Amino acid sequence: MDSQANVRWHILFEGDVQFVGFRYTARLLARKLDLSGWVRNLPDGRVEVEAQGPVTDLRRFLLQIKSQPHIHVARYTITVIEPDPTERRFSVLDTLE
Repeated sequence: MDSQANVRWHILFEGDVQFVGFRYTARLLARKLDLSGWVRNLPDGRVEVEAQGPVTDLRRFLLQIKSQPHIHVARYTITVIEPDPTERRFSVLDTLE
């Protein structure tokens, strides 16, 4: 796989990931890496992310999120999904009800 080709990851984060600034930190880091996608809190306490960009940048994003001192990721799962060629920015979405 071309490491510069855009791929899209669906990531579910568990741990102390809500009420710690996770979504806004994710947006800041994703925008610095020029990733597109979104982040939102889930009612069950997890945080859901879809992030799109080169694999090397997605890995960097994941490492940076996990290294934040105020965020404690206990575990996460990644599913590779179809990229969205129309998406241009990374956004914070409202909580899924």
